[in-house]
Amino acid sequence: MGALTSKKQQVNKVQRCTAVVSAFQSGIKERPGGPKPEEGPEPARASVPEETGQEGQTEGRASAATAVVAAVAAAPSSVNREAWARLRDGKGVEPEELEKRRVLTPPAYVRPKREADDDQPLRVDLDEREQPASDDTCDVCQVWTADDLRPCRICTRVFHDGCLRELGCPDSRASPDVAGWSCYYCDNVNLLLTEEEMYSLTETFKQCKIIPESCLVSDELLQYHHSVSKRRFETDLSDEQEEGVLAQFAALDPQKKGRVEWADFLYFESLAVLKRFRSENSLVRLLSAKERDAARSAFLSADRDRDGRVTPAERRRAQRSWFQRLGKGPTQSCDVSASPVGPLCESGPGQAAQTDQDDGPTSWADFLRDSAIYILAARPNSSATHIRLPL
Repeated sequence: MGALTSKKQQVNKVQRCTAVVSAFQSGIKERPGGPKPEEGPEPARASVPEETGQEGQTEGRASAATAVVAAVAAAPSSVNREAWARLRDGKGVEPEELEKRRVLTPPAYVRPKREADDDQPLRVDLDEREQPASDDTCDVCQVWTADDLRPCRICTRVFHDGCLRELGCPDSRASPDVAGWSCYYCDNVNLLLTEEEMYSLTETFKQCKIIPESCLVSDELLQYHHSVSKRRFETDLSDEQEEGVLAQFAALDPQKKGRVEWADFLYFESLAVLKRFRSENSLVRLLSAKERDAARSAFLSADRDRDGRVTPAERRRAQRSWFQRLGKGPTQSCDVSASPVGPLCESGPGQAAQTDQDDGPTSWADFLRDSAIYILAARPNSSATHIRLPL
C-alpha cells in the first residue's frame, strides 16, 4: 500500500509538470480528435493493475514532459539561441554548440587608447623595486583557495586550473615552467594594439588575402611578404630579403612542423606594428611592474662594477636572457624589421640610432627603452620566437 501511495505521489508530480508545459501541447490539442468510445459498463478490474496501466501512460507523458522542460531550461543560453536561429533560418546547427553551457567565456577585452603623454619619458627608478603582490582571488570565479591559484608571471592575476580548463586554455599553455606562465590576457600581445593599429594590420591582411585563424606554410609566408612589398614599395623582395623571411619562418616554427600557427604569425606582425607606430617611451609604458622588476634584475646583474652603466655586449646578453629563460634559443630568431608591415628597414633611422648607442655604455633609462620591445616579445607562452634577438 505504501508503494502504491508513492506511485500516486509521483503521478501527481508528473501531472503538475505536465500542466507547466501545457503551452507546448497546444498544437496537439488543436488536432481533430478521434471518435470517443461509448461509455458503458466495464468489467470489474483489480485496483493494482489499473494503477499500473495508468502509471505506464503517465510515465510516457513524464518522459515527454521532462524533455520539454530540459529544452526550456536550455533556452536562455545565448549559444543555444544562436544555434536554433541558424537552424530556423536553414543555416544548420553544430551539435557541439548545444553542449557549451558549462564552458566559461573570457570577458570582453577593451583595446587600449593612446594618452596625450604616451610618448613622454616614464621615470622608473633603478633602486626602487615595485614587487607587486598577486591578487587574492581567481580572476575567473572570484574565489580564494590559498595555494591552488596559478599566478601570471606578467600581471597580478591568478587563476584556478579548473577555471582555465573551463575557459578552454590548452594544458600545454597552462602548465608551469621555469619562467612561469602568462595568462590569456598577457599571452596575446595583439591585445596591446589600439583600434587604429589593429585596423591597419587587418587591412594589410585583407589586401594580402590572409585568412584569419589559418596556418601558413613557407610559400604562403613568402607570398605574403612579396604582396606587401609590391603594395608598399612597388618592388619584389630581394634574395637576401627572401632568406630573411625563411629565417623568420624557422623561428616561428621551432618544432619543425612545416607550418606557422596563426597565433604566432599574428603576434609577430603585432610586434612589428608596435615598433612601427610606437616610440620607445610608449613601449616602456606597456611594461608591467613585474616586467620592470625583471629588467632591473637583468641590468644589475650586467652592471658588475655598479657604475649605473652597461656595455653594449652586456646589454645584448641581458636582452637575450628573457628568451633563454623560456627555452627560446638565440639561434631561432627573426627580425621584426624584415616584415613589410614592420617599422624599420636595415638602413632606417631607428637602426642608425641603435648603432650609435652601441658606441658607448648604456644607462638604465636607455637600457629600459631599448629592451622594452624584447620584454614584450617574450610574453607569449609559445616556444616560437617573435622577434630577432640581439647577436
